[in-house]
Amino acid sequence: MYELYVIPGSHACRAAMLMLEHKRLPYRRVELVTLLHPVLARAHGFTAGGQTRSVGRRRPLMLRVADGLGTVPGLAVDGMRISTNHRIARFLEERHLDPPLLPAAPEQRSAVEEVERWANDTLQMEARRISTAAMRRDPSAAKRLCADGRLGPLLYKNALARRIFIPTLVAGAFAPSATTERRLLAELPATLDRIDRWIGDGVLGGPQPNVADFMVVPSLALILYRPDVRPLFEGRPTLELVDRLLPEPA
Repeated sequence: MYELYVIPGSHACRAAMLMLEHKRLPYRRVELVTLLHPVLARAHGFTAGGQTRSVGRRRPLMLRVADGLGTVPGLAVDGMRISTNHRIARFLEERHLDPPLLPAAPEQRSAVEEVERWANDTLQMEARRISTAAMRRDPSAAKRLCADGRLGPLLYKNALARRIFIPTLVAGAFAPSATTERRLLAELPATLDRIDRWIGDGVLGGPQPNVADFMVVPSLALILYRPDVRPLFEGRPTLELVDRLLPEPA
């Protein structure tokens, strides 16, 4: 039985969950306390996998500390500890080939891995910034908007904890200035166009989901916690892909 260490409602952690479910592998989810999770992950034997994350051009203290300690998702099995979605995907692919996460053809695999890198390095952080910007401007929205959605309650299952910590500590680390928020929202249609093209080219959204699908969709699901961006998604293949892999809760 695999153990997957996560924090509640994390789009990065949901990517790993989708990969395990795609492989039809049973696993036990171990939830760590958000904001304490870098320390707790390290205590459970996980590192940050050598990643160096930034927010725009900044490396806030929270990220510097986390990148020096441990990260989630973290996969544990047979005494091994595997950190980061990139490493988890390769580990699962080596141990459990079918159904695959990566195409066999070298050219197709290269295209999928390019989108996977972009989703990890760019889209994942942009999704955090777009979503937390709304919470910092309207702290009461953290309790309301983060309560339920495609990823479940975001970061904390307790409503009071969401109300206190998301608009302050979490938003303090990730939320952009008003000017940067406007820029990110202005760039969102072009981002969705790019994803639509990848779907049209068959890199994303094929009959057999791949690792890039599982990296892209949770970040889009996080952005969709903001109701004001929903019209930008309407009628797009991108939204069809999100609905297919992470449907809205009933």
